[in-house]
Amino acid sequence: MKNILLGVTGGIAAYKAAEISRLFVKRGISVQVIMTSNAQRFIAPLTFQTLTKQKVYTGMFENIFYEDVRHISLAKGSDLAVIAPATANIIGKLAGGIADDMLTTVIMAMSGERPPKPVIVCPAMNTSMWENPIVQRNVEKLKTHGFFFVGPAEGVLACGDSGSGALAGVDEIVASALSLIERSAAGNDC
Repeated sequence: MKNILLGVTGGIAAYKAAEISRLFVKRGISVQVIMTSNAQRFIAPLTFQTLTKQKVYTGMFENIFYEDVRHISLAKGSDLAVIAPATANIIGKLAGGIADDMLTTVIMAMSGERPPKPVIVCPAMNTSMWENPIVQRNVEKLKTHGFFFVGPAEGVLACGDSGSGALAGVDEIVASALSLIERSAAGNDC
C-alpha cells in the first residue's frame, strides 16, 4: 500500500483538501494528514480523521507517546507529500529552511532524505500574493530543490478578485500525485 502525507495549511481552500484525502483513500492509498494551526480555523481535524481513518497531526508536542520520533517516522513512512492548499506562508517557510511546526519539520525530513521524497506544493492565495516577486522567488528556489508544483489555477477567488491563485482542481492534484508515485516506483528520476 502506498502512503501519502497530506499537509493542509490555513487558506480558504482547505476544505478542498478533504476531497483530496477522500480520493486518495478511494484508490487504496493510506493518507496521513498534518494540519497547521491556521488550517484548523478553516476545517476541523475530525473531518480528515473520519475520511482517512487515521490520526490527524496538529502539533509537534501533543501528549501522545510514541516509540519513535514521530516527525522522522512520518517522513520515512511516506512515499510522497502533497501540500494543499499551500499558502504563501508555507512556501516561504520551506524556501527559507524554517521547520517550526509538524508540517514543516516533516517536509524538511522528507526533502532531505537521499534520495529525497517527492513533495508536491499546490499554491492557493490571492493573485497579488501569488504574483509577489518574493513568493515567485521562493517558488523558484523550491523548484531548484526538487519540489513539484501543481497550480495555481485561474479563476474567481474567495475575495471576489479574478486571476491566478485558485487551488488547482482536486482531480488534477490527485492525478499528479499518482503519476509521481508511479514514476518513483518505476525507478525513474522524478
